[in-house]
Amino acid sequence: MAAEDGAPAVVANPGAPAPFLLLGDHAGRIIPRALGDLGLSAAAMDRHIAWDIGVEGLGLALAEALGACFLRQRFSRLVIDCNRAPDRPDAIPAVSDGTAIPGNAALTPAERLARRAEVFEPYHARIAQELDARAAHGLPTVVVALHSFTPVMDGFARPWRFGVLHAEDSAFSRAVLAQLRAEAGAEVVGDNQPYRMDATDYTVPHHARPRGLDYLELEVRQDIIAGPEGQRQVADLLARLLPAALRDLRTG
Repeated sequence: MAAEDGAPAVVANPGAPAPFLLLGDHAGRIIPRALGDLGLSAAAMDRHIAWDIGVEGLGLALAEALGACFLRQRFSRLVIDCNRAPDRPDAIPAVSDGTAIPGNAALTPAERLARRAEVFEPYHARIAQELDARAAHGLPTVVVALHSFTPVMDGFARPWRFGVLHAEDSAFSRAVLAQLRAEAGAEVVGDNQPYRMDATDYTVPHHARPRGLDYLELEVRQDIIAGPEGQRQVADLLARLLPAALRDLRTG
């Protein structure tokens, strides 16, 4: 990467004392200049295949409302997916939701390694650095990974507005699930829907579990947070519910 590409990790409110570390693995959609446009049109780069639509705005609004740190990835998930183990074939997809990614076709091992070294590893090192600093200052931390999902996939109109992804080992996730369902209705808040946390996830298992930290991996439907007003509304909702869920755990 060139210097003008910038660092992979962008941090708002570093060191903030709130008990939540917000993460946006797929918040950005920039492509390093050396990779051109990966052979994709501007319209393709606007789609969900390139980024988690709305997460950057949501994360910034939520960080402001909570007084929390928000650490996000600058580059498109098509460069390398920072929520996948880097040795997985789908970490750098040649095809995504039916769209061929010419710039990812037939990559050499050296080319894959370069993306890992210049994008993936610095991003996760910055997360570890923030967590280390919080631990050194005795700050309690819940890792909150923010994602968004496309309203329609494979012809199926997804009914959920939110999805709470977990691996049956997160009391905080269960508390947030209950709070969201009480607020929005059980039918629109998915429990491990539209995805479930499994072996494909990297960030939460890599950073939260080894440190004994609780977590939340939250999916928000993209049409809800596509614009600033929706992002603000969801941020306001989460700014109420996340602390309430944490209080429930502490007093329960």
